[in-house]
Parts: sequence; structure tokens; C-alpha cells
Amino acid sequence: MRSHYCGQLNETLVDQTVTVCGWVHRRRDHGGVIFLDMRDRDGVAQFVVDPDTADAFANADRARNEFVLRITGRVRLRPEGTQNPNMPTGMIEVLAKDVEVLNTAVTPPFQLDEHGKVGEEVRLKHRYIDLRRPDMIDKLRLRSRISHTVRAFLENQGFLDIETPVLTRATPEGARDYLVPSRTHAGNFFALPQSPQLFKQLLMVAGFDRYYQIAKCFRDEDLRADRQPEFTQIDIEASFVEENDIMDITESMIRQLFQEVLDVELAAFPRMTWQEAMDRFGSDKPDLRIPLELTNVDDLMQQVDFKVFSGPANAADGRVAALKVPGGASLSRKEIDEYTKFVGIYGAKGLAWIKVNERAKGLDGLQSPIVKFMENVVEDLLDRVDAKDGDIIFFGADKTRIVNEAIGALRVKLGADLDLYTQDWAPLWVVDFPMFEEDDNGRLSPLHHPFTAPSCSPEALKDDPANALSRAYDMVLNGTELGGGSIRIHDQTMQRTVFDILGIGQAEAQEKFGFLLDALQYGAPPHGGLAFGLDRLVMLMAGAKTIREVIAFPKTQSAACLMTDAPGEVSSEQLKDLNIRLRQKAKADTTAE
Repeated sequence: MRSHYCGQLNETLVDQTVTVCGWVHRRRDHGGVIFLDMRDRDGVAQFVVDPDTADAFANADRARNEFVLRITGRVRLRPEGTQNPNMPTGMIEVLAKDVEVLNTAVTPPFQLDEHGKVGEEVRLKHRYIDLRRPDMIDKLRLRSRISHTVRAFLENQGFLDIETPVLTRATPEGARDYLVPSRTHAGNFFALPQSPQLFKQLLMVAGFDRYYQIAKCFRDEDLRADRQPEFTQIDIEASFVEENDIMDITESMIRQLFQEVLDVELAAFPRMTWQEAMDRFGSDKPDLRIPLELTNVDDLMQQVDFKVFSGPANAADGRVAALKVPGGASLSRKEIDEYTKFVGIYGAKGLAWIKVNERAKGLDGLQSPIVKFMENVVEDLLDRVDAKDGDIIFFGADKTRIVNEAIGALRVKLGADLDLYTQDWAPLWVVDFPMFEEDDNGRLSPLHHPFTAPSCSPEALKDDPANALSRAYDMVLNGTELGGGSIRIHDQTMQRTVFDILGIGQAEAQEKFGFLLDALQYGAPPHGGLAFGLDRLVMLMAGAKTIREVIAFPKTQSAACLMTDAPGEVSSEQLKDLNIRLRQKAKADTTAE
């Protein structure tokens, strides 16, 4: 039906006849001459319709925004003074000879130009309209290009694209499963995969030593602002590899991706241990664009009478950390109060601070409600953080976990609020993660997943599981975890040891993971991999604020689809086929009786 897309029209086509199909982006009537800006996925072009082409003019006259048209005409240069060099098609226009209305349209719920301001709920309700906007088209085009580049890279590295099942069995991987009732196996359920983890390990056992997949994953997680119940992973696994092998391959992939798609040469990927990241930045995904760092002052605060500081400083699970902000003494009391509220989100009971107005004056040059409680250590404290006139020092004092989360988040917020970024892109690897994390009741759970290999023998792991390190690694970019991976357990004895430590008995392990444990008996090779969050990757590369901006049909924060009104009710006949009875409905039926 068409010879060209709108965005393809340029000066090389002058005097040629073209046919385009698209939507009316804007219609203007200038003294009997009608101008139609036509839009398709490639761009916008201007069409001129004169009254001397009666049928074409009549159709153009009744066309309105979002009408679907097919136009044939001759390309010509725009008159002098009307050209727009900032627009790809801005040097030409098309003199229309034939205008065909392929479909009409009611007035859309919001404008599709750059001036249209509309709430996200309205956009998601009418997502098919929202996706017509050039900004959304560009983001999805970028996503397509990223996927294509990733596939090409991995194929050239000898990886095979292999699909794994979407209907599988429920296995504990850290989040709740989405369950699918089985009609043919009454009372039993499939689960949608949280990741292809076990299947890709089985592919390694089978001998497919380089696997990848751009896979849909599903997690029924608690509400979070930037999480989706279904998301996309770039999933990678390889056999006969160690950590450096996987890290080198995937780092090269990300470097090539940024070079080809954004023309960006990423800096070196430094490697940082998990412990160092937590000590210096309070986060296992630090944003290295921000030059602020946390400083441990536990030893100093053990000496003060101020129990708010001395208590955590002397506690085995406590921490007192200082965060110096150069030039931050200019912050108002109102701004400091807002930051105090902010850290409260992460469980902090308050936010102590010291303004360094004039250090040469000693205590008189400091402004703070807490200085009087620590006069004996103030000079040592200022030396340790290298305080200068005009700086402010914030403090976190509580359990280590709370201090890291609160002051680590404060560091990121200050970096954004005060525009402290020193570079556009700051990648790194975080390595040497703890094997397990301990909850408030002393129970251990895997920091990544229970198939991650520890850095020690089964005997050493049994002796001191709480301090064991794993062979895990995360790629971080600008404070966002792009991907996480590890060397996997390929030995059945080690896998059973991990299950024992997690309180998964032999019977339960066999019931839930028997197929994996059985497979490990048949010559499983050493293997490892990494999974990237495609949505997060595209979000960063597109400069978008949320992953919903780079997903064609995303869910809301409450895991609902406003467009299709999903999830929705199903008929009683469908439930009967599945041998399911809803408790609420049963209760309502009883009340009615």
C-alpha cells in the first residue's frame, strides 16, 4: 500500500511520486490550502493539498487528528523560509494528488505531540494511543536494536538460543510464584518461571555448553515502584568456565552494545568486593558517579557519652558512619529536616549532623546540636573525614543494615539533589558476596539463590556458613544492578550441603529439586552464568525514569493492566473445569441460602 515511510522522505526524492500510509498528526487550513502532517513509526512529513484536486481536497478537509490516510503525491522542496533543518523531513513537502481515508478516528484521550501533558494512568489505559507518540516509538525501537545487538554478539561467541518451559513446577527462588491450575491433573498446579535457572543448568548437564535466551520471567512480588510482575531477562550460561570467563564475555557484550547503539565508550569496569562496597557506599550497587563516601567512625564513637552513638559503636551488629558533603553547610534547616524524614523511610530514627563553618575556630566554628556530646573526639573526627570550611557531615548510628540502607540512600539522593555527578556512566563489578544472609531470628537464606557455588569446601561451609563467601558477581551501572550471576554448584554433595544449611531436608530437597539432584549425578560440568535485566538496561540507555517507559504493555505498580482490566474474574464453568472453588464466592452463596 505504501512506497515509503514518512520519515524516509528527503531531498533525494524531489520530483518523485511517493505513496505513504499513516495517521494525521496535525491538520492546518491556510486560506483554502490544507496542510497535513502525517505520522508513522519512522517520523513525520508535511503534505500539501490544493483545492484543484477536488476529491483529494474533500478527503483532506474532513480528515482530523488520528484519521488513517493513504496519500500519493510528488515530493518537492519547501519554499524558502519555511524549511526546518532540525527536522529529518524538514526540507521537503509532498504535493498530494490522491488522499484516501482508510479509517476515521474519534478524538484521542490526549494529545500526541510533545506539548501534551497527561497522567500515567490515562496513558496506560489507552496504551495503544500512547505508543503512537514519537518518544515511545523511539524507546521501543531502541529496545529492539539492543535485543538485536545482544543476540548478534552472543551468536558470534558460540552461544545457542534455546527456549525453556514457561509452564514448570513451583520452586523457591526468593519470590512468590504465579501459579497456573492444571485441568488435567486436578488439584495440581504449574508455576510460571521466576527465571530459567534450573533449566539452563540442566542444559549444561546435557552438554549445550553455551546457552542464551531472552526470556520472560514472572515474580509475584510485593508492590514496588519500579518492579513488574513479568519482566525480560537476557539469560546466559556456559560450561567449563570460571568467574573471569563469564565476566569478560558479558563485559565485552555491554561495551560493544554501548559503542554500537549509543556511540559511548564505557570506562574500565573496576572490581570491588561486596564488603568494600557496603563499607564505603552502604550499598551493593553503588553509584560511582557520586564522589561521596561513608566513613567508619565506630572507634571514635565508642569513647563518647552520647548513647545514640556509643551504643551502636560498641554493638557487634551496629555501625556509626559519617557522610561528608563538601559545600553542604549551605543546606537550610528545612532541607536537613527533609533529609531526616527521607532516611526515616529506611528505619533510621534520626539524622545527626555537623556544619563546619570555620574550622580554625575549633568548637566555636561548628554548628550542630550534637557537638557538645563528643567534644573529646571532634578534632579526630574532622581529620578522619578531611572536613573543610563549608562542609556538612551527616551521621548514621544504628544496626549496620539500617545505617547502610539509610545513609547509602541519602548519599544517592544528595548526589541527585546537588548534581554531584562526575561522569555520565560509571560501571563496575561487585564480587565476593556473602553466601548467606541472616534474618532477625538467626535463620540463614541465600543472598542470591541456593544454586550459587560457595568459595570453600562443603566441610568449611558447614563449619562457618554465616561467614562463607560465594562465587557470585553483579554488574552495576550508575547505581543500578544490570545483571547478577555466579558460578553454580555442579557437585551433588555441595548442593545437599547448601540445602541442609537452609533447613531443606533430604525429603523436601528430593521433592522440590529431585530432577536437579539426579542430573548432578550424571557428569555435570563446572558451569556458571549471568542474567541481565533487559528492561533496566533499556531504561538506562534510553534515559527513561521507569522501566514502564520501555515496555510496550506494562502493568501498574499494583500489578494490574489498566488497558485490558486484568486480572479479571473468570466464569464458574472455567473454575469447575479446574476443580477450583473460590472461598469468597462460597461464603456469599452460604449467606444467600
